[in-house]
Amino acid sequence: MSESITLTDHQAIRDWVSARAGSPAIIDTAPEPEGTPVLRIVFEPEFVADVDQPLDAGGLEVVEWDDWFRLFDAQNMVFLIAKDEPGKLDMYHQILKA
Repeated sequence: MSESITLTDHQAIRDWVSARAGSPAIIDTAPEPEGTPVLRIVFEPEFVADVDQPLDAGGLEVVEWDDWFRLFDAQNMVFLIAKDEPGKLDMYHQILKA
């Protein structure tokens, strides 16, 4: 991987994901109702649809950006990406605790 960039700005994250045809998603891995969902980004075209309800994407729930960012901020997360290189659209990303 080339040099990395850490994003926390909501619009910058949305722009990066949108440029790669991605969608915000969560997966609930905790057995308790109070458990913390895990944040994900999905890039598969079949997960992006114009529907009123979130999709179940193989265990991932595609959610609205407002819901995703509420968890992102509450969990004090950062979005790590590879620095853009000319002519290359890198999909590398990680969602980490700050």
